[in-house]
Amino acid sequence: MKPKNLFPLLLSASFLLSCSNDNPDTLMEDVPNDNVVTYQQNVKSIIDNNCISCHAATPRNGAPMALVTYDQVKNAVQNRGLLNRISLNNGNSLLMPQSGRLPQATIDIVAKWQQDGLLQQ
Repeated sequence: MKPKNLFPLLLSASFLLSCSNDNPDTLMEDVPNDNVVTYQQNVKSIIDNNCISCHAATPRNGAPMALVTYDQVKNAVQNRGLLNRISLNNGNSLLMPQSGRLPQATIDIVAKWQQDGLLQQ
């Protein structure tokens, strides 16, 4: 291509680049937040439906700790291996809940919560 023929191409490219919105205050507005997993929206109901029978405010059936609050559940994920315990195979004596392994999709929600930063809201 001759340099003379490059001018319209370069002019078009610079116009397109100058029209982009790269304001840091508005960049995240277009990113949907629907895929972020939070404790309140996604994880609390899993814990309430599958863990509270033993991990109540006063733990029962030999449970070592309560899983009633956000901080308790967050601590269990970070420091007590909650995700590992719910991911074990049926038949493993360390599996939680003891009644049987949760569906993989449910375990994946807890794993994504950890991956997303253990957000509360």
